[in-house]
Amino acid sequence: MLQATRLVPQGQGLAPVLQRRAPQLVLDWDLRQKSRFDALTSDQQRVGVFLPRGTVLRGGDVLVTQDGALLRVVAAPQPVLRITPCAEHGQPFDLLRAAYHLGNRHVPVELHTDHLQIEPDHVLADLLRAMHLTVQELMAPFEPEGGAYAAGGHHHGHHGHGHGHHDHAHPHDH
Repeated sequence: MLQATRLVPQGQGLAPVLQRRAPQLVLDWDLRQKSRFDALTSDQQRVGVFLPRGTVLRGGDVLVTQDGALLRVVAAPQPVLRITPCAEHGQPFDLLRAAYHLGNRHVPVELHTDHLQIEPDHVLADLLRAMHLTVQELMAPFEPEGGAYAAGGHHHGHHGHGHGHHDHAHPHDH
């Protein structure tokens, strides 16, 4: 059995052609939150994953096995609830309010500009419908936000600088 003990977040620094050729490790959200597990690769190899505790795998990450082989992590489609503003009288602000209420309940939420996604929960679905939101059950990859203090949080790369030293001039107040 292969052993994967090293993570390359989003395959940074690896040639894209090597990443495309790598066998896939298709994993749902529950498994990607674990630091130790066994799985089967797309080319039917058994792999034991042994990562530091607290490591969360994201779709696009690359694992390196003990013999130097690469494994590309893919977020598996799984049951999710997609939440959108009501088509008839909804507003984008409705999603902000829903995200606030879900966050207050410590629910993992995947954020998009036009929708939210959460794991299925009929109580939350009823709450969201009562807030005049549309809730649709579907199969899709689930990539919830990592949280402000999560190690290796979910980064979208909207701009090209880090936030460690933020001492350059801005035309606005923070």
